[in-house]
Amino acid sequence: MIKKLLIANRGEIALRIIRACKELGIKTVAVYSEADRYSLHTKFADEAVCIGPASSKESYLHIPSIISAAEVTNADAIHPGYGFLSEKADFVNICNEHEITFVGPSADAISRMGNKSVAKDTMKAAGVPVVPGSDGILKGIEDGKKVASKIGYPVLLKAVSGGGGKGMRIVENESEFENAYKTASNEASVSFNDPDLYLEKLVIGSRHIEIQIMGDKFGNVIHLNERECSIQRRHQKLIEEAPSPVLSQKLRDEMGKVSVEGGKAVNYVGPGTIEYLVDKDMNFYFMEMNTRIQVEHPVTEESLAIDLIKEQIRVASGLKLELKEKKPIYHSIECRINAEDPEHGFRPTPGEITSLHFPGGRGIRVDSHVYQGYKVPPFYDSMIAKLITFAPTREEAIAKMRRALDEMVIEGIKTTIPFHRWMMDNEDFISGNIDTKYLERHNWMELRD
Repeated sequence: MIKKLLIANRGEIALRIIRACKELGIKTVAVYSEADRYSLHTKFADEAVCIGPASSKESYLHIPSIISAAEVTNADAIHPGYGFLSEKADFVNICNEHEITFVGPSADAISRMGNKSVAKDTMKAAGVPVVPGSDGILKGIEDGKKVASKIGYPVLLKAVSGGGGKGMRIVENESEFENAYKTASNEASVSFNDPDLYLEKLVIGSRHIEIQIMGDKFGNVIHLNERECSIQRRHQKLIEEAPSPVLSQKLRDEMGKVSVEGGKAVNYVGPGTIEYLVDKDMNFYFMEMNTRIQVEHPVTEESLAIDLIKEQIRVASGLKLELKEKKPIYHSIECRINAEDPEHGFRPTPGEITSLHFPGGRGIRVDSHVYQGYKVPPFYDSMIAKLITFAPTREEAIAKMRRALDEMVIEGIKTTIPFHRWMMDNEDFISGNIDTKYLERHNWMELRD
């Protein structure tokens, strides 16, 4: 087993990993930027090392500083969490060169799934349904127009190295194509240092449903059912749940089966997520694969009563999978509590938390790194907590979430709590009548009033 683990991340995921390590008897090393000097993960870890100033480029993305921290503290493994270096194949190779175990998949798997065009071809070869689109990277504007004309508008231009909605543009007709292509390509170049694009048919009225898989170093891959992630804002998830309110057991099994084959096609190790678009007729299409633990992993954990982080560390240590495939035993919902003002376009609201109270009781879980007096920095992602409920039925899980949101108090800054409380009373959400464009069509402020 791994003896000492360095967590190359911050915030709630760093705390989540530290807690799993403590239960496994593994020593931990926290790294932090100067802006995170007073963050809880630095207090709960066995050791803490400052790796640079507030800027991510000079701290959490600065590989030499992280490797140096591992060597100075004699850490024999690094867990990247999510974001930052979690899907950087170069970082995996550097860890290997320094004989440090990377808690995640191989560099090859990350590279193949990180390039959206290669990922699509790999999944297609493994028998996973894919959205009709370009055969690899577009050669330019005219090539894109030809493909779009063949498959029919509307289409979606996507950055090959993209994520988080950057380098992505919807094109309704040919007259919009050139401008959309240039804008998406420029954005991709700035965000990912890669201007290449590919093209897909836009699936209208689609839901975002993802399958959690887990693999080990012995070639075993299983699936752990699905998560529904259709409530989004600017391609960023706000609410997730497991299981989906619309999937039949037959479709769940089918999606799980092809996802396992997709994982095996890249010799996948650890937890990974294969994301799909599901249309109104319940046809599903591969969208992308995230080669890391997901923000929303708690809903899978609570719906199945398992610990994904512990299992991730076990398989990274070279042990065989202990988890088995099984049907959901609970329904779980997660609300992302962000330091944002939902009444003003979800703009970020960094600042000091002057009063704080987290809800409790049976079926309530809070993953967070904040405390009263904590100053939310402006340099990183705005998520400050994940509120998770679980119960035998979806109706009970929603009722628990209403109660938990009513109990949750965060003062000093604006948060997304009012938005989530409105969603828990929203008839469309309650009935499961949602898709990825729901919040684009519905102004929650107007409906609330």
